[in-house]
This record gives sequence, C-alpha cells and structure tokens, in this order.
Amino acid sequence: MSQAHTGVRAAGHPDERAPEDCPVREVLDRVGDKWSVLVIVMLGLRTHRYSELHRAIDGISQRMLTLTLRALVRDGLVERTAHATVPPRVDYALTDLGRTLLEPLTALDRWASLHREDIRAARERHDRARDTRPDGP
Repeated sequence: MSQAHTGVRAAGHPDERAPEDCPVREVLDRVGDKWSVLVIVMLGLRTHRYSELHRAIDGISQRMLTLTLRALVRDGLVERTAHATVPPRVDYALTDLGRTLLEPLTALDRWASLHREDIRAARERHDRARDTRPDGP
C-alpha cells in the first residue's frame, strides 16, 4: 500500500497531514477496537437486542457495550430501532455500510485463527531469546 492510499505522509512532505486528518487512522480507531469488531461480527449474523449482545460478548461491561453501540450508530455502521412496546424493545442491526465490513473482518478472523499458534510460538521464541541475552531485556 502506498503512502497515498494510507493517508500517511513522510515528514516534511508538502501534503503532510496532522494525525487526526488521516482517514485510515480515523476508521481504524472505530473498527479496530476489539468491542466494535465483536459487535459488528455478532450483528453480521442477525439483528440483536441489547441484552442478547451483552450476554453473547464475553467480558464486555454494560457501559462499554452502550458506548460502543452509540459510536457505531453515530458512524453509520449500526442502526438502532426503538419499538414502542411494553416493555420497550430496541434492536440493533448492521447498516449497508456496516455490512461492507464483514468481508475484511471475516478475513482477519480467518487469518488470526490460521496463524494464532504461529504468533504464540514466535512470541515464545522472542521472549526466550531476550531473556537469555547477556545484556538482558
């Protein structure tokens, strides 16, 4: 990928952007965090209610799920539908834009599953080598 495609410019480049102006960084800030990825994957299966998402995503707090859903709705990736029922019901579903993330996220999930053990082994080799160096870590 070239610098032009990433939005990253070499220092001193005439088109150098401030970090907050980088489109890749802006998108990765949202879809790169673990909770957003898990929510998007779950909603890729079907529409879910808040409580279903909370039960299905191990380790997420109610506060973090609420913040994550709000951010995904704000970014146009998730649609929130409130139903006027008693008790009130709110459904969350991916938008068309959100669905476009399923392919790359599924590919990343597949890659991670295939290479998880390779990465663990590389970490162990690195840590062993670091620990046995005469100059230490």
